[in-house]
Amino acid sequence: MAKFEYKYQMYKSLQANIPTIHAEAQNASNEIGIPAELRDKLGLTGANSSCPAPLRDDIKKAAEDISKEVVSLGILMDEIREIVKSFYGDEYDAAATNTCEAALWLSFDSLFCPPISGHGDNYRARYLAPYEKQLHYQGSYGRPYPPRYKDILADRGGTAGELGSFGKRLNNLDTILIPLDGAKYDVHGINYHPIPLLINVNAQASAKTVKKFADNHHDSVTGITSLAYDTPCYGYGEKDEDGTPLLQKLYAQIAKEYNIPYIMDNAWGLPFVGSDPRKTGADVIVYSMDKATGAATSGLVIGKEESMVTIRRAMGIHGNRYGTTSSYSKAAYSAFDPGKLALATLIQTLKVLRDNPQMLTKSVDDLEIIIKDEFANINPKLKAGIQIYKSYNSRTVEVNYEGTWKDGEMGLPIFSMEDVASGTNIIASGMRQMGIIPSGCNDGSICISPDMGTTDGKGNLLPDVTRYAAKALVRLLEIVAKHAGTI
Repeated sequence: MAKFEYKYQMYKSLQANIPTIHAEAQNASNEIGIPAELRDKLGLTGANSSCPAPLRDDIKKAAEDISKEVVSLGILMDEIREIVKSFYGDEYDAAATNTCEAALWLSFDSLFCPPISGHGDNYRARYLAPYEKQLHYQGSYGRPYPPRYKDILADRGGTAGELGSFGKRLNNLDTILIPLDGAKYDVHGINYHPIPLLINVNAQASAKTVKKFADNHHDSVTGITSLAYDTPCYGYGEKDEDGTPLLQKLYAQIAKEYNIPYIMDNAWGLPFVGSDPRKTGADVIVYSMDKATGAATSGLVIGKEESMVTIRRAMGIHGNRYGTTSSYSKAAYSAFDPGKLALATLIQTLKVLRDNPQMLTKSVDDLEIIIKDEFANINPKLKAGIQIYKSYNSRTVEVNYEGTWKDGEMGLPIFSMEDVASGTNIIASGMRQMGIIPSGCNDGSICISPDMGTTDGKGNLLPDVTRYAAKALVRLLEIVAKHAGTI
């Protein structure tokens, strides 16, 4: 394959060769021998919004049992509160929603936005959002500031305009986007855009930068948000002695100094097992409970009681006007109600995470063995730049390949969220050609997790099935790298 002088030439060539790459991926799948009955039925990412994973047996039973009962939704919500309090302590509370997106929207509007009532002109509010991965989720509820980032959320969100990502922007709210120290924002992908490459983020220096932005906007700043993930791929490689990402703790300290809330987006995360708000200092943490945890489609907000009062009132579950500790009535965001079946699966999932977390973590241990075993066989030139991390928080094994671009050499192609939205991420499309539901494979890392046809009804990993998918991924990366001129 030809060598390229500039990386845009490499991506242009890759685009021209997509049909060839797809054909080679199909042939590789046949050579690996992936059975016909498994194709398009297994994947390397446990679940996502457009393709939920199969439910475990205990989750299905919880939904079936509750469907036969007459029960107040308030009783189920109170049970969720009690499980959360039994783990985190009485100073924490919870609210359930129908999706994680709803949980984010609810939390940001409740805690970051200025009031819409009262005399006089309204004021604008601004929240601080580190320029990190997945920015089109936690960063998309305000108008981007400074203007150099005016289109970044629209590009990453897939759909712009009044009925798309622009429509998520909340009342009189801006998002202050803050580059992180040690990060690189190089341009990559067939849909050529900047990529947050965060493996070398410096926690202390980044916190100083965030503090400087907070100082500059002290008269309008109303909150801080970040991801709650815990791996170097997301910029959280520096940890304290307890394993808590140092940068997240520093964000919480800044929030406390300014008397503003710190909201963590842990969409692909586990309550109890993963990011601990008692250790990070977060005021609120939100989850997509149908992803890493395996519940039915739903979201969950956990936070300090002071913040949760406002959030629960917005959901109509905080209490009746005549004086109760909880309710189930109409409010601003009662449209986000998850319903009886989802609440029952949330209860079951939280009980498992509290009492038997190994049901969800053992499969990650088993997955790590297989991924490391298969990646040991990848082309040596690629292997030298690959690092593999395990996260119980997200139930993932992350394959980071930023290191293949060392010393000015072009490495394994990096695809952006824009490539995901436009269908030009050829690692994702190549996996589909092999009969594998794609994993999260953008921004220089590949997030691999169990459950998408790779676990049984008890949550145990199916090693033979998982190995098929892992072999396919390794072969596909070599095919893509060959056409990129890397190997």
